Amino acid sequence: MPWDVPGLVAGVDEAGRGPLAGPVVAAAVILDDLKPIPGLADSKTLSARQRERLSEAIHAHALCFSVAQASVEEIDRLNILQATLLAMRRAVMGLRLKPHKVLVDGNRLPTLDIVAEAVVQGDRKVPAISAASILAKVARDRWCLEIDAEYPSYGFAAHKGYGTAQHLLALQTHGATPWHRRSFSPVARVLCRGPQ
Repeated sequence: MPWDVPGLVAGVDEAGRGPLAGPVVAAAVILDDLKPIPGLADSKTLSARQRERLSEAIHAHALCFSVAQASVEEIDRLNILQATLLAMRRAVMGLRLKPHKVLVDGNRLPTLDIVAEAVVQGDRKVPAISAASILAKVARDRWCLEIDAEYPSYGFAAHKGYGTAQHLLALQTHGATPWHRRSFSPVARVLCRGPQ
């Protein structure tokens, strides 16, 4: 496999590219080969309880990890792809140990001063990327729960910011919150019309 290299390898992944609201969150993880974590998988294939349990294991057993984000303002200013790459860069730069190589889920790489490789479906193939996908998803879901408490009529705890029928109806009824991404067309359309 091309990503097997000597030295410390960091896996990087993100959560929250598709939702209509909130930051995009990225994580970088360097696993400890001597403390393998059973059950690591693409976060999308795991239940919320499994992700929480694995997140605790990653916190306990990884050599180091970092979680970072790009804000709604940055998403609207830069576009979602560039904001995602910025969050990934911040996550890597936040690692306590500098990796020899960075493996990033997907087909685009953030700007780094470290050798990096994009791995399509890396969250299924590379345990460190799986770990990063779990940390990013858990952090993003926790954000959604906090915002749900602040704006209960929008249903963030259920849809996690994605453009579900419930979320679109709430947008039409109540308008956009400060956390909505104004550059995303469903939000922009509501802002043009105003609440119904």
